[in-house]
Amino acid sequence: MSFLAWIITGLIAGWLAGTVMKGGGYGILVDIILGILGGIVGGWLFGLIGIWPGGGMIGAIIVAFVGAVILVWITRLIKKA
Repeated sequence: MSFLAWIITGLIAGWLAGTVMKGGGYGILVDIILGILGGIVGGWLFGLIGIWPGGGMIGAIIVAFVGAVILVWITRLIKKA
């Protein structure tokens, strides 16, 4: 994927994760970072269980979204502690 595609995927996945998880947002930059890192985490998790959704950009957004939700959940746990 090109750098711009990583940013767009991260933005969409981070925004979706922030919306689904509800609560205070982290801002656009952190949403992008969480989305990109979520893609890495999601890709690793999906690889562990042997699933890859395919679908090009849509599949990448789904994987990044799942990973970003997990990262948002973890960051909120740490933030509360």
